[in-house]
Amino acid sequence: PADGGLMRRRAALWVPAFGSTLLAAAVAGGAAPQKPHPHQGIVPRFEGEPPKVELSDDERGVLARGKSIVTTVPGDAGGRGMAVQDVHAPPEVVWDRIGDYRDYPRMVDEVVECEPYLEDGDDVRVRFEIRVLGIPYVYYVRHVFRPEAGYITWTLDYTRESDLDDSVGYWAVAPHPDRAGWSRVFYSIDMRTRGFMPGFVRGFVTRRGVKSATAWVKRESEALAATQEAARDGTETGS
Repeated sequence: PADGGLMRRRAALWVPAFGSTLLAAAVAGGAAPQKPHPHQGIVPRFEGEPPKVELSDDERGVLARGKSIVTTVPGDAGGRGMAVQDVHAPPEVVWDRIGDYRDYPRMVDEVVECEPYLEDGDDVRVRFEIRVLGIPYVYYVRHVFRPEAGYITWTLDYTRESDLDDSVGYWAVAPHPDRAGWSRVFYSIDMRTRGFMPGFVRGFVTRRGVKSATAWVKRESEALAATQEAARDGTETGS
């Protein structure tokens, strides 16, 4: 809705992806690829294109200053949140970084292993392993991979048991409305862990996880875009 702005719509944020910090209080050791998950989803998931997010003038000003917009709503067993970030790279470069799961251990803090185990058209399933405070957590994610339409949505892969209770979310990437060669990136997550998490901890890790997601995408996308631009300049100079 246009009557509010993202920062004032906290209560309406039911939208749910990769807030690995939230797993710090999950019960590790339950992941099992040969067993189905205990349920088929408890968090509302996205079907098709995620909803459009209307930004206020103040929020657009925040983005223009190079900062991200982050909203979070801690829950009893996890939390939900959204982040928006402007990135100095075109959408195809941003998607290259988001979709390069095998490179996540280098790009993303706390990820120690990340491996697709099924890639069938837009059905992309990935095993993630992270390590928090020395404890490993494994979970399996099923992506609907539609970068040509401007988004990726996901849920857990409920045919396999994960170390977290549930997670759904999306990435959306659009050409920047005012800056050529830039993108506007939207990230949303709703995650449920299996363990107890004090309220003040939930608030901290939810915000940190959501903010860090767009931060690494910005860093890696801008680095790749700069490398590609330097290579083009070198080719033109040498021709």
